Amino acid sequence: MASKKRDLLEVLRLELEFLKGGGYRKWSSWRPQIFFEDSPTCLNYGDPERKRPCSDCVLMSLVPAGFREGKPPCHYIPLNGQGDTIASLHQWSTSDEMETAVSEWLMNTIQKLELERTLRQSELEGVVPGKNVGQA
Repeated sequence: MASKKRDLLEVLRLELEFLKGGGYRKWSSWRPQIFFEDSPTCLNYGDPERKRPCSDCVLMSLVPAGFREGKPPCHYIPLNGQGDTIASLHQWSTSDEMETAVSEWLMNTIQKLELERTLRQSELEGVVPGKNVGQA
């Protein structure tokens, strides 16, 4: 059965809400929660068989081409200007540092996508940002 394509901006907003709500701090299993994989963002959330391929995930558009075969690919999304990823942060940072980095990345990416969407909508409506409607 085909599913409705997920909206990247909405998925990131929900991920931020999950993160801020303590979703990764709920220790309901024997291992620490893993960013993106253990949240509703993941297509396989709650499915131990992980039937859906990562290539179907909306986050793949954020994964650099050379890392799309990584396991999981979403752990190779650059989170900042230094190129830190979930995979690299996992090696040297604390869970609090990882949570902060992912939270900042989510807020920045959401803001960027909202701005892009607003500008695109303005262009479609023929409105030029910075000019008042009716101005000559």
